[in-house]
Amino acid sequence: MARYTKSACRLCRRENLKLFLKGERCYTEKCAYDRRNYPPGQHGQARKKFSDYGAQLREKQKVKRMYGILENQFRNIFKEADRQKGITGETLLSLLERRLDNIVYRFGFANSRNEARQLVRHNHFLVNRSKVNIPSYLVKPGDVIELREKSKKVIRILEALEGVARRGVPPWLELDKDQMKGSVKGLPTREDITIPIQEKLIVELFSK
Repeated sequence: MARYTKSACRLCRRENLKLFLKGERCYTEKCAYDRRNYPPGQHGQARKKFSDYGAQLREKQKVKRMYGILENQFRNIFKEADRQKGITGETLLSLLERRLDNIVYRFGFANSRNEARQLVRHNHFLVNRSKVNIPSYLVKPGDVIELREKSKKVIRILEALEGVARRGVPPWLELDKDQMKGSVKGLPTREDITIPIQEKLIVELFSK
C-alpha cells in the first residue's frame, strides 16, 4: 500500500497548521511546527500571496494530509460525497470522519491517524464483534468498535489511552475506557469538526 514516508513535520509547516501527525510529540517543545512555524525550503520565510486556485489547492492538500490519504483516494471520497444528498463539503468531511482509522484515533487508541491505520491493518480491532482490517471502512450509527482480547495488553495502545483526556472524544462517539471499546452514537455534524477547514474551497477546486 502506498504511503508517505518523508518528514511529517514538514507537512504541518507547509500547511501552516499543526496536523498532529506525530502524536504525543506534537504536544511537546520538540514540535517542529512550534519551533519553525513557517513553510519549509530556502524561501519558506518569504511572504507569499496565494491566488484563488492556490488557496483552494492548499486547502485540499491540508485535509488530504490531515487524514493521511492519497490523491486518488481523496478524489473518490469527493465523488461519493457529491453523489449523496446534502451539502457536498459537509458530506465530504463526514465521510472522512467515519473512516475506521480516524475513529480509532478519535477514541484515543492511537496517538495519530498513521498509527491508527497501522493498528487496524494488523487486526487489532473488531467492529460489531467481526474482524475488520480495512482503514477506509465507514462506520455507521450503532456500530461498536472494540479491541480484540489479545490486543488489550499492547503497550502502545495503553499509552495512547492515557492521553485521551487531553485530546477529548467527539460528542458523536462514546468511549468505554475500562472495557476498551467505543460506540458510534450518530453521524458527525459540521459543528463536531472543530479543525479549521474551509471545505467550500475544496468543492470549488473540484468543480472546475
